[in-house]
Amino acid sequence: MDKPSGQNVFHQAPLSEREKNVIIAGVLLSMLLAALDQTIVAPAMPTMAAALGNAEYLPWIVTGYLLTATAVSPLYGKISDVYGRRPTIFAAVLIFIAGSVISAMAPNMLVLVAGRAVQGLGGGGLFALTQTVIGDLVPPLERARYSAWISGTWAVASIAGPLLGGTFAEHLHWSLIFWINIPLGLIAMAIINNPLKKLPVAARRHSIDGWGALLLIIATSLLLLAMNWGGSHYAWASPQIAGLVAGSAAVWGLFALRLYKAGEPLISLEVLSNRIVLTATTAMFLLQAGSIGLAIYLPVYLQSALDLSPGDAGMAMLGLLMGTVAGASLSGRLVPRFAHYKRIALVGILFAIACLVAMGVVADRASLLVVELLTACIGFGTGTIFPISTVSVQNAVDRAHLGVATGVLTFLRSLGGAIGVAALGAVALGYGLPLAGEGVHVAHGGTDASFAIIFYATAALLTAALAVLALMPEKPLRGYDREAAPVVTE
Repeated sequence: MDKPSGQNVFHQAPLSEREKNVIIAGVLLSMLLAALDQTIVAPAMPTMAAALGNAEYLPWIVTGYLLTATAVSPLYGKISDVYGRRPTIFAAVLIFIAGSVISAMAPNMLVLVAGRAVQGLGGGGLFALTQTVIGDLVPPLERARYSAWISGTWAVASIAGPLLGGTFAEHLHWSLIFWINIPLGLIAMAIINNPLKKLPVAARRHSIDGWGALLLIIATSLLLLAMNWGGSHYAWASPQIAGLVAGSAAVWGLFALRLYKAGEPLISLEVLSNRIVLTATTAMFLLQAGSIGLAIYLPVYLQSALDLSPGDAGMAMLGLLMGTVAGASLSGRLVPRFAHYKRIALVGILFAIACLVAMGVVADRASLLVVELLTACIGFGTGTIFPISTVSVQNAVDRAHLGVATGVLTFLRSLGGAIGVAALGAVALGYGLPLAGEGVHVAHGGTDASFAIIFYATAALLTAALAVLALMPEKPLRGYDREAAPVVTE
């Protein structure tokens, strides 16, 4: 679909600092909506199953959202580059609200799953567009410090989501999990409505590659289905999983062919061939595979090895979450002071790897205090990469490709998390470890000691991320002012 001719870059009045802060607050609120809906449903799932029946479809409440949210994130980046941030982010919020209404009014489990899939169609856009809008507002040199705000938003969602979900389901009604999105979404739209009008449309005449978008969604969905079903619903070597993987590979091949053949592909070959984009997004994919997988299985370890209750295990996760926020915050503040800013993330990841190895060594005899200290350090180390990867990718492309590049980063970050959960799950199954709350209180005699393999596997994924990030070229950040801030070159 072509953008109307003659609609080029608009030169409008510059935004004031107050307007910039209002926009950032509004887009962070909209991202909080999408982040909350990845964490708020888990405590209420048994209540939903009791109310709606068809408990066999319960995992699809999470999977349906994950599939659509991950698959559409690069598409939103392209659309926003063509039509502007304001209409695109408004469309994402409205789609998210529509999915929330469908979910809240669902008469049965299948409608609820469909509503969650619609929510994901909007939520995937909110993740990518938040970082893209921040990229529009501030130059790369100053942008890194806002990554701490994004990490803080995720931390709030990780903590508040389970608490709200459990409270609504136990004391009020599970549908409030979805109804609450309507006022929050409308507030976010009201906050950013007028200031976003001043953001220019950076692209010239462009078109959206619909066939490329369809192929990307199908390929991603098949791969995520294989990752979610492998080892749980079906054996990894089963014909069902093999068929999904083969089908995904075939569609990925068609998508790659479409990128070369299309007049204007969904993801610009200029963006994909950029070494900074390629290495930074690959490193983020690997790091998220380890980080999200660890966050999923760490509570299981805490319940098994330290005999914590599910609630106490959740509270013990605060160290990992707060460490991540602290690492991202420090990294963002240091970026303007370092010419070789990549070294901040390299040192941080190396520190996280060392702490993961230490966790593996003491896994069978660690006290809660030691675990809290080590997991906080792991979070701190991994947190340093988030500002570096985002700023590096956005600084590597021109403004016309900002949305596409950010969408690719968001897509691979989400895909890495999904694959990491499946990969560590396969490791856990191979070593006979428990994967959920049932049966984690096992007798001592090897099971909790063997949880060390989870920490070693996570360390291996972070080592791969470190190696890839070391290959990333460094490009001077736009907005660089040597007199405004002292620079540490060594």
